[in-house]
Amino acid sequence: MIYDKVCQMLSYQLGIDEDKISASSDIFEDLGADSLDVVTLLMSLEDEFGLTIDDDQAQDFHTVGDVVSFIENNT
Repeated sequence: MIYDKVCQMLSYQLGIDEDKISASSDIFEDLGADSLDVVTLLMSLEDEFGLTIDDDQAQDFHTVGDVVSFIENNT
């Protein structure tokens, strides 16, 4: 469920088809996100899942799977 929600959020924010997103997709290289996209995504994730994500933690997010694992381990 978390994976599906993260994919849905990325799809909406980046304007790409959810079918093109996988757990191994690199957020920057494969999905074309820039730093502003990531900041917006982080704020959306914090609101959606009731989390606080600091900058050091966010720097470890390279793939969609990284984001999902973080959420699973912190909710």
